[in-house]
Amino acid sequence: MKPFPKLDSKVILAPMHNTTNIAFREICKRYGAALVSTELLSANALAREDNLNLKLAITNKSEKPVVAQIFGQNTKNLVNSAKVLEKKFDIIDINFGCPSEKILSQGAGAALLKKKNKIKEIVEQVSKSIRKPVTVKIRSNNAVEIAKICEEAGASAITIHARTVKQGYSGEADWKIIKSIKESVKIPVIGNGDITDGKTAKKMLEETGCDYVMIGRGAIGNPFIFKQVNEYLKTGEIITQKEEEKIKDYIDYIKLTKKYKIFSISDAKLRAQEFTKGLEGSKNLRRKLNSIKSYEDIERLMNEFRLK
Repeated sequence: MKPFPKLDSKVILAPMHNTTNIAFREICKRYGAALVSTELLSANALAREDNLNLKLAITNKSEKPVVAQIFGQNTKNLVNSAKVLEKKFDIIDINFGCPSEKILSQGAGAALLKKKNKIKEIVEQVSKSIRKPVTVKIRSNNAVEIAKICEEAGASAITIHARTVKQGYSGEADWKIIKSIKESVKIPVIGNGDITDGKTAKKMLEETGCDYVMIGRGAIGNPFIFKQVNEYLKTGEIITQKEEEKIKDYIDYIKLTKKYKIFSISDAKLRAQEFTKGLEGSKNLRRKLNSIKSYEDIERLMNEFRLK
């Protein structure tokens, strides 16, 4: 078992499909995310040297430490993809918790929670094959038992999304599961589920004893949440972000997607909706954005909105 790195704060960005690309991760890092992660990367696709997955796996020094999260059911492909990714990433995380039907149908993600021996095999083989720490993400289903298996197999930390597979992302997260896991293993435990601000982050840390909290949906369009949470944990002060700062974050995001050659009009439109949610005049802005055709159109509209 390799040691989990000591992080600068208690707050981690969750890997999220179609969200945690390098541009978004870089902004979250600026705001104090202690650890950031790629979105789900298919081990099977990486084994085939699929260009799309390789493009999702770009990173740079400003992100460090940074995680590559992989999923799959083929142990050999998981090992091979981990070997490829460890050259650029500091931690390899194996997803045993994704409830997506597409991934479940492949026998991957949360489908593996029913196969304890397979989980043990995967974690052991990947851990033995690379020099970097291997972590896992699981769901509430059989969570304590699965956590112990992963620890014994060589996992360096465990993230628990405190919802069942059936719940998906609905209903309340059961933080008691996080507490039970923390009391059952010696490796770091990362709690995930229903962290929306500094108060909920502090509450989870205190009630469960977990080492870190992970924020997913609360960070979508709102990377400033990491600064908010860190400030609250340090001082108890609740800070807010100005409207012009939110717009600047979006413009910075677009510039970064251009820099890393991942810009697309469809992504730019979606992120505009997320970053401007709740701002005065945002409804009219989103209507105008529906007709944009270029990066220059976006930059012009957003600058006009900022100066309104």
